[in-house]
Amino acid sequence: MGPYTVVTRLDTRVPAQTPVSEHRFIARSADGDRTVLLSTPLATVDPQRFMAEADASRYLLGSWVLPAAELSAPGDQAWHARPYVPALPLPVALALHGGPLPERTVRALAVALAENLAVMHGQNLSHAGLCPSAVLIAADGPRLTCFGAARAAVLDAAPRQGIPGLDHGSLPPEQAAGGQPRPLGDVYALGATLAYAATGYTMPEREELPAELRSLIARCLSRDPVQRPELTELTDELTGERQPDAPVGFAAPSRADTLLGPGWLPARLIAAIVHQSASVLAAEVRTPQQQDWTQGRAPSPGAAARHPSN
Repeated sequence: MGPYTVVTRLDTRVPAQTPVSEHRFIARSADGDRTVLLSTPLATVDPQRFMAEADASRYLLGSWVLPAAELSAPGDQAWHARPYVPALPLPVALALHGGPLPERTVRALAVALAENLAVMHGQNLSHAGLCPSAVLIAADGPRLTCFGAARAAVLDAAPRQGIPGLDHGSLPPEQAAGGQPRPLGDVYALGATLAYAATGYTMPEREELPAELRSLIARCLSRDPVQRPELTELTDELTGERQPDAPVGFAAPSRADTLLGPGWLPARLIAAIVHQSASVLAAEVRTPQQQDWTQGRAPSPGAAARHPSN
């Protein structure tokens, strides 16, 4: 795809029936210098819309978001690339952990994701596609992904019901009914994602939620948008009196940092992230030029120009 050769699929171990709004791969450049997370649209998704939303994601801000950094050329196969961060999709994290994540992990996820959604809303943007598979779990915290699921210009955003790959359990009722994406819809989707992390379901029974998080997640999942908490309220309730350390350089202070210290993530998931990183690093990726040489024929001048040797 473009200058990249696929190493592996990112979502190979995502449980069956778990919606993913794009095809995601780990890929490497022909010279071996760059490893990226590469995304392509589902077969039933409009490639132009996918690319427009990916382009909009390039301008997203925040510590816990992973926007597109490179786009395919107009007229080529649609794809976009992000810098590779060793990480597990949230559904894979639950599968490897053997069930719902610890309350401390869910609390840290909640604060980090709420902080970044607040930054996006401050940019007059709405994610409108937040769901378990859109969240990647890295060793230092989560990353918001799945663009094109990001919406540019909230006031002009198109309705999202019926979009292939969207998790219906995470879709706000007002959006499912044909309404345009709105910031309070992201709060609903955040509640569904946290419910999934805490129980394995996006729409659990209230009693299944951890007692300390039950009221807050239930309010996020209110069918009435007015009853949902503001993101700052959610962050305040989950962090209490804890304040972030002084900012580093020009970075804004993050209250999530107070929850993302050692032990925030179960050891089994840390080991899986390290294993993924090592496997990707050790993977041998054969470029078209190398395949020509091993098959006993010299590569064409065009192939050599496209795929210079190391």
